[in-house]
Amino acid sequence: MRTLEKGGKRQTLNWARFGLLGLASALSGALLGLVLLYSADTPQIGDLEHYRPIANTELYDDQGRIIGSFALQRRVIGQYEDYPPVLYNAVISIEDGDFENHVGIRFWRILAAAYRDVVSGANVQGASTLTMQLARNLFLSSERTYHRKTQEILLALQIERRFTKKQIFTLYANQIYLGHGIYGFKTGAEFYFGKQAKDLTLDEAALLASLPKSPNNYSPVRNPEAALRRRNLVINAMLRVGKISITQAENAKSKPILLHLQSDPNWLAPYFVENVRQYLEKEYGNELVFEHGLKVYTTLNVELQEAANNAVLAGLGTYEHRHGWRVPLENVRHTGVAVGIYSHPDWKKPIRTGVYLHAVVTSVSSSSARLKFGPYRATLRTADVLWTERSLTQLLLEGDIVYVRVISLDPKFHARVSLEENSGLQGALVAIDNRTGDVKAMVGGRDFNSSKFNRATQALRQAGSSFKPYVYTAAIDRGAMPEDTVLDAPTTFMNASGAYIPHNYDEKFEGTLTLRRAFAESRNIPAIKVAQRVGILNVINYVRRFGITARVPAYLPIALGAVDLSLMEHTSAYSAFPNDGVRFAPSYVRKVTDYDGRVLEERYPAVQDVVSQRTARIMTSMLREVVLHGTAAAAGGMKYALAGKTGTTNHFTDAWFVGFSPSLTCGVWVGFDEKKSLGKKETGARAALPIWMEFMKTSLTSRDRVEFAPPPPEIPRTFASKRINISPHLPTPIRSETADASHAKVGDPTRQSNLSLSEKDFSSPNPGVRVWSPAR
Repeated sequence: MRTLEKGGKRQTLNWARFGLLGLASALSGALLGLVLLYSADTPQIGDLEHYRPIANTELYDDQGRIIGSFALQRRVIGQYEDYPPVLYNAVISIEDGDFENHVGIRFWRILAAAYRDVVSGANVQGASTLTMQLARNLFLSSERTYHRKTQEILLALQIERRFTKKQIFTLYANQIYLGHGIYGFKTGAEFYFGKQAKDLTLDEAALLASLPKSPNNYSPVRNPEAALRRRNLVINAMLRVGKISITQAENAKSKPILLHLQSDPNWLAPYFVENVRQYLEKEYGNELVFEHGLKVYTTLNVELQEAANNAVLAGLGTYEHRHGWRVPLENVRHTGVAVGIYSHPDWKKPIRTGVYLHAVVTSVSSSSARLKFGPYRATLRTADVLWTERSLTQLLLEGDIVYVRVISLDPKFHARVSLEENSGLQGALVAIDNRTGDVKAMVGGRDFNSSKFNRATQALRQAGSSFKPYVYTAAIDRGAMPEDTVLDAPTTFMNASGAYIPHNYDEKFEGTLTLRRAFAESRNIPAIKVAQRVGILNVINYVRRFGITARVPAYLPIALGAVDLSLMEHTSAYSAFPNDGVRFAPSYVRKVTDYDGRVLEERYPAVQDVVSQRTARIMTSMLREVVLHGTAAAAGGMKYALAGKTGTTNHFTDAWFVGFSPSLTCGVWVGFDEKKSLGKKETGARAALPIWMEFMKTSLTSRDRVEFAPPPPEIPRTFASKRINISPHLPTPIRSETADASHAKVGDPTRQSNLSLSEKDFSSPNPGVRVWSPAR
């Protein structure tokens, strides 16, 4: 009996073993089937060894400093050595404590998580290792399904087989999203703390490590209290696994979150950066520019750009104060936004002394108004708004958006500001290196966020008397001398469409003048006589030599600037004068390399001979006279070699000054976009020249104290002519004022008047003196 019982038990045990084997085989087969099923559409890691995340294209100034960047994702790629042990330990402690030991997955934790999800009826979640997170971020979506989880496991196993733990961590550190458009810990350290990742402290590293779980919920910018709790949780995790001591943990947790948010790098020179972006897209295409991390070495200089920004805004502010308060303010409450939560785009830029930005009024009383901008608070007193000729309660309401200049800031986020106005007045500035054509600074308008239209390169505005150097250059190059004389007297020119009667700005006539004096004082009638004597088509030919491509009509009033030019071309043209007649085409980019440092493009200056050395030096001396004794005499007190020309158009719609030192040429334009009057007597000397002077104070160097090379000796004689009509080869007669306002409404750019249309002759005050006759 016992033998039969033992045999029965043995047989039952064998059947049990057989059943277990069968069940195991079935399970294995089912599992293998599932693996095959899910692996069929699982991405292959392929050449992950060569994988490179989307990287920023970065723009550098002429000293290698970053001035801009653009990419689909804001990311600076780092190497393993860029991430300090404290950051590594913080990430591993909170995300994957067993990272160094597992093979990509933690099997029992996955089963436990799956069991909990089955019981609760929830989707699969949790139990992801750092490798699984990497697989998900690189190849998969964020949807929570069994299918995606299985693919995640399979990919993690592949990654672990092919890569070391250092490589896996580096890929993860570069790929992870940290909120606010920031990807990777290297970029996160720069954005949140304004420092390199290798310089992170324990509390800072813990904060960055706390973000991958939920960047938006734990953002220290949007939700500082939740961020603090999550950071301390990371520190406790580091303590629990023995990465830090109790003392270190307590010290780190006691520290408040101190952020030094990095501003948008494009803030300094947005118009310049946009110009470069458009060029790069045209040259290389969107994908290369926005995804492959180009390095673009530009011509810009940070110090000169900052000086340009400050000079333009200060000059526009001075103009606004001259004309008093005119513009009603916008109020945030009209948009349905509460004052307490309002945020202006200006607040994303660096807030520091001297900047102009918008603030919101939080309260107003008869004696003070309280303002807020970013984290700062400021107060306006009655004395601060005296220039407006209004009281605080007449001027401001709670919720008004005001324009202010920051005078001072303190560590407790208190600020002193001055009330400014933005009436819509615009200004533009371009600065070019004479020896290379490199664009060193560019301002295309008052505020790039409000208007991306670049008034330095895209706007065509009437040049006024700043056009006159081209007329006088044509005369000098064809034999005239600065001491030749011309009669400044009432003159009428006759043509088929009627009479053209030019006037001087001051409605006075000075009689016999040298060309030098007539030019320095920007007399209109002498300029027209010179243009008529040279021939208007010859003047246009010289304009083309200077690199100006804008349409120049063959009408006599262009001698007074009745022609629309861009500030960039106009400024570049002037750079030929201090360069002995040689002009370097303006350039923005010196070199472009790909992510690996291979040179894609290296540009060298394009050189063009414009006029002879003799002509250039004579014209430089005449332009120097404008600064010393002419319409730009306000700049004569600057102890440098400076020269240039003012310009003002009819009805004071455009104000110009274009001038140069031996090393740098700078052009400034001021006006409204809609071409309305700047106001009576708002000439180039009053509205544009002060901006130019303010900028040049910063840009001038010791070599600009050396005077310009002198022109050759002059032979005095008289510039005169027999009675002569306007050249018969003009394609179209001068038209009446009503026929074409853009050409008829000409004034002296710096010394302005209304020009009616007519014609008369030249006269010689000294008939016995040899008359200059240009070569034909």
